[in-house]
This record gives sequence, structure tokens and C-alpha cells, in this order.
Amino acid sequence: MTNKTLKRLLSAALFCTLSPGLLAQAPTTATHVSRADIMTVFEHMGETIDQQIRVVDIGDEVNIGVGILQRKGNRTEGEEVNAIVHHRVAEIYYVLSGSGTLVTGGDQKQSASREFPANNVSVLELIGPSGSRVVTNGETKTISVGDIVVIPAGVPHGFRNIQDQITYISIRVDPDQVLPIGYEHPSVQD
Repeated sequence: MTNKTLKRLLSAALFCTLSPGLLAQAPTTATHVSRADIMTVFEHMGETIDQQIRVVDIGDEVNIGVGILQRKGNRTEGEEVNAIVHHRVAEIYYVLSGSGTLVTGGDQKQSASREFPANNVSVLELIGPSGSRVVTNGETKTISVGDIVVIPAGVPHGFRNIQDQITYISIRVDPDQVLPIGYEHPSVQD
């Protein structure tokens, strides 16, 4: 190999290493998640509370997951609330039906903190690296049909009170692409 060829190869390797975004393909189409897809996945939920519908690469190394969740009635007495925290994925909730009292943030009881196993299906397909927390003194809001809640990554969140049920869409913003690109729920695969 000549010195000139070696320099060209090293220059190309350096360029590729320093500018991976320049070589990435930008998305060229939109993704449509139809009401029919949402309802199909909802009907296949069974006893689970959270199902991913799709995960899409939107470019710039960011994924967006679209899921549907339904939580049944519960009531937490006292100051402590069981919560979940997603370390790298933010969520945007859009409430479809029902209502509940959502608690976000607050003081975390360290002795009750637990991380979910990395090989857990929820971690791999739905929410990325996450853990459970017990929190006090969080911000409390009653959310209902039509409401939108934005929950940044790292903010614990959980429901204190759900009268009957609450069903909501979760848009998951995944800047580290920990969710599986191209995932489609089996019930809506073509």
C-alpha cells in the first residue's frame, strides 16, 4: 500500500469517525399510527398495562415510541406514592379516557429504590433503563380526557388515585435509541 493510499484511508476513517451524522440517512417518509392500530393493540393488551405500538427512527439518532397504557382503579393512602423513573426516555401522555391523580417529581425514598433488570421486556421494548421509586412531596395533578402531560427523563411519576381507569397514549422520546428501531406490535404488523 502506498503512502498516498494510506493517507486517503486514514483521512476517510477520521472523517467517518468525527462526523457520523453526515452519513446517516435522514427519514424520507412520515409514520402514521391509525386509530385502528391503536384500538387493535388496546384489544390485545389482556392483563398488561403497557403496550408499544411502534418505534420509529426520526433521524439525528432519536427514536419515538408510541404506546398505549391502561391503569385500573387504585388509591394510595398517605404521603408515599409508588412511582417509576425512566433514566433516558421522556414521555408525553395524552389521556384518551378516564382520569387519575398523577404525582411527578418529589423526594425519593432511597431504601425503596429498585432498578429494573436490563433484560426485562419492558426495558427492552417499552421504556428503556428504568427503576421503581417511592416518592413523597411530588407535584400532584388530576389528569383527564384530552390532557397532555410531558414527563422528562429522570422524573419519577406514578398515580395516587384512579377512580375507575385511565387510558392514555404515551409518546416516548428516546434520544439514545435504546428502544428497538422499527418495532411494531405483532397485532399490527403487515
